[in-house]
This record gives sequence, C-alpha cells and structure tokens, in this order.
Amino acid sequence: MNRRIHHALALGGALLVLAATACTDLALAPKSDPTDVNVFGDPGAYRAFIARVYAGLAVSGQQGAAGKPDIQGIDEGFSQYLRLFWEHEELPTDEAIIGWGDLGLPEMNTQNWAVNNTFVAAMYYRVFFQVVMANEFLRQTTDAKLDARGNVGTALRADIKQYRAEARFLRALSYWHGIDFFGDIPLITEADLVGTLPQQSTRAAIYDFLVSELNAIKADLPAPGPANYGRATTTAADMLLAKLYLNAGVYTGTTHYAEALTAAQAVIAGPYTLDPNFRRMFLADNNTSPEIIFPVTQDGLRTQTWGGMTFVIHASCGGSMVADSTGIDGCWWGLRVRPEAYNRYAATDGRAGGRFYTAGQSVAINSVGTFTDGIASQKFQNRTSTGGRGSHPTHVDTDFPMFRLADAYLIYAEAFLRVGGGTQQQALDYVNALRVRAYGDSSGVIAAPALTLDFILDERGRELLWEGHRRTDLVRYGRFTGGSYLWAWKGGAQAGTATPSHLDVYPIPSNELIANPNLHQTTGY
Repeated sequence: MNRRIHHALALGGALLVLAATACTDLALAPKSDPTDVNVFGDPGAYRAFIARVYAGLAVSGQQGAAGKPDIQGIDEGFSQYLRLFWEHEELPTDEAIIGWGDLGLPEMNTQNWAVNNTFVAAMYYRVFFQVVMANEFLRQTTDAKLDARGNVGTALRADIKQYRAEARFLRALSYWHGIDFFGDIPLITEADLVGTLPQQSTRAAIYDFLVSELNAIKADLPAPGPANYGRATTTAADMLLAKLYLNAGVYTGTTHYAEALTAAQAVIAGPYTLDPNFRRMFLADNNTSPEIIFPVTQDGLRTQTWGGMTFVIHASCGGSMVADSTGIDGCWWGLRVRPEAYNRYAATDGRAGGRFYTAGQSVAINSVGTFTDGIASQKFQNRTSTGGRGSHPTHVDTDFPMFRLADAYLIYAEAFLRVGGGTQQQALDYVNALRVRAYGDSSGVIAAPALTLDFILDERGRELLWEGHRRTDLVRYGRFTGGSYLWAWKGGAQAGTATPSHLDVYPIPSNELIANPNLHQTTGY
C-alpha cells in the first residue's frame, strides 16, 4: 500500500478532460473535451496530472470504485487495466482458470476468443487510454507551454522534467503491453495531431521506439529506493528494457538476449535485494518489501476499484475458504489454479506453502464453472505480514508487483542459456538464491546440468505464478499455441488440444477496424 502517489488524485480527475481520444471507436474511447486554460492556473495540476496517469493502471474511472468509467461499453469493474492485463496474461495459460460465464470471459480460458470479444477490446482501449493521457501530459508540459503560462518557477520546472520522463515510461509500459498482446498497432505520440485516424505501425517499429525512449529517459527518472516506491525509476526502466530485449525475437524476428542479460545485470546492480520473506511480497504491506521494483499501487481507501488486486483476491476465494482469513469481506468463487501449475511444485517448495488452499478442492478441473474443481490460490492476500487486515475489507491494500528482482535473476539465467555472456556459475547462483529462499535451506539447490531452458520456464512458473508473466513466457518458448504442450482446457478440451498459431496475439477489435480504415486485422482472424 502506498498513499504518497495518490495524494494528488483529487485534482487529477478534473485533468482527464484534457486527454484527447486516441481510439477511433467512441463506444470504448476516453472522453474528450480538451482545454488547458483554467486547469494549469494551479501549479499543483502538473503533479496531479502525472498522478492520474499512474492511477490509470490502478483505478477504473474518475469516481471511486464505480460511477464515472474511463472507458465505456463494458462493466466498469471488468474494464480496469490491471484486471484486464492479468486476465490476458493468465487465463489462456496453464496457470489460471475462471469459472464465471460473463459474455466473452469463458473464451479467455480456452483460447477461443473472437474479434468481437469484449474483454480483448477493453484491453486494447485501456492501452490507448494510457497512451492518450501520457501524450496529453507531454503536450501540456513543453517549454513553450510553460513559458506561456508564466507561473512555473525553477523548482517546479525541474519536477516537471522528471514527470515528463515518468509519463514516457508509463507510455512505454502500455505500448509494451500493446505490442505483446496485439502485435501491429498504431504508434501515437504527443507529436501527432489530435483527432486524426492513426496509421497502423508494426511491432518491430514500436519495439525500436520503446528501446530508444527508455534509454533516452533513464537519466531523468527518479532514483530507485523507498522514497520513490510506486514511481517509475531508472531501475524500472532497465527492467522494462530487459523484458523487451528478452522477447525481441517475438516482436522483431531478431533476438537480443545479450542485451537482455546486460539490462538484467543493471537491475541486479541496483539497490533492490531479494526479500527474505517471500510471502510479504503478496500481502497488504508489500510496499515494505526490498524486492519490488515497480508496483501498481493499491490502497483500500484511496484507489477503490472492482478490478485490480481487489478482483484477484476476492475472485480467488470460494468453496470452504473463510474470506476473513485473507482479509476480505466476501468470496467471489471464480479463480483457481490449473493442475499443471499446481503439480509443478515439489512438496517441500516453500513457495507452495501457504499459497494454495486444498481443503475440499480437487486438483483436476472436471467442470470449469465449479469452484471446487481446481486448487484455490491464496498467494495474494489483504492481510499484512504481521497478520493484520488491510485498511478496507472490500478494496484491498495489496500492491501488484509488476516488476521484481527475482525476475531479473531469471532473465539473466535464461539469456545466458540462450546466447552466452555472463557466466554459468553466476546464472546458477541467481537461480539457486531463489530456490534457497523457497526451500528455506539448500535442499532445492540444483547443479549445472539441471540448468536448462526447460528448467527456467518451469522455475519462472513456480517463482512468478499469477504475477502476469505466463502467456508472454509461453509465447517466447513457442508453447502457448500448437500441440507441443497441452494443459487442462487448452482449446476447450478438458485434456487440452492444439490451437492455431495466430492466437499468439489477440485480434484488433472489430469495431476499431470498422471505425478506422487505416488498420488491418492480424492474419488468421
């Protein structure tokens, strides 16, 4: 939980009217009424505006948990960025399944989505809503704009320079999600005219843009450390670069594993350390963890939403589980762990201890809609590391660890195995550091012959379960679609069945194609 980054949100809601429409489908597009004449008369508006860009990852609208949604055409709780991101990364994989029958949601479990899937469309528009806000912040904070207003002193100008770098990071983060999920999408920056139909760019071109942007802004970002928890720091930029480089072969056709290893080294060299308390990273006081590099911050009192971690924690509760044991006031009977993910853990692996709820739950999932089919997850909870409850029993305090140090360790090891660089001993040491923490002793330590790419994929599944990495990992390994790796309900069959390769990316929403003739659909849809 972090209150600092949300302190300015009261004014931030008013600033949303400055964000011009990036999407061409008005049913799901951000609302627009551009004017800056009055808003920036208050010098505090700049801080409020950048806070609102951050909050776009955490909240669903401009009024508490519901009432003034950022995007339209879908239930506001369903439309929240983090909730959609999590569902797109987890539900179509071997990790998570949801039992609800809301229109378009069952298809996410089985890789059977169509071009008119409401959840896929909402994710597309969420990406561009973030881009819209970041672009507008950059338009409103040029030197010419600041000079014309005449109310920005030297100290505030220095702050605004930093805020601009943060806006560019947040835009890069969403564009990374955009090319990872959708492939070829428009590239819209602050230099583009508002109101024009965007041209479709390519994954490779946007990848190049993101790498350039992140390298350009690092010197202007806040320094990493507790004082800047929840903000985009130089280390967060290195971590996003590491993720981009790791998946460059998917995005561009050319691998950049050596660069991924170098970026991971930069992250590891930063001030973050492995948290000796693994459980703390997923609890209501995880803002105290020394390992979390970039979180999506949640606050039960200040960032109320029916999405985000409120969704993940409530939807993971059901069956004979007692809601209060995880610090919430009710179970939603939705999410469970697929058998392949549950069976990946050794009995003595501490990452499973306290994470899974097995009483009355079966490992096998015979019925997708039956909550007791499938092991329940208690990885994320609205209780603190000392047992206390979060600040609100419904809307949780637990931050989402978008980036944490353990991922950098695993990126180093994978990059070493794929391309060399670094040393085998260092890669082994990083992996074993995670396993010593998981097992509590050296019983889980592996020797060099066991350090293989298949092992790293499995170890990523164990270490990073339900943290929004799995689909991207499986695509990089060539196992998300096709028949080389099957799991329960892949393709709609209980035992799993092969799926076509075009599902490695989601479709451009059908309404967007109708509204913008400059766009074309991904091959296969």
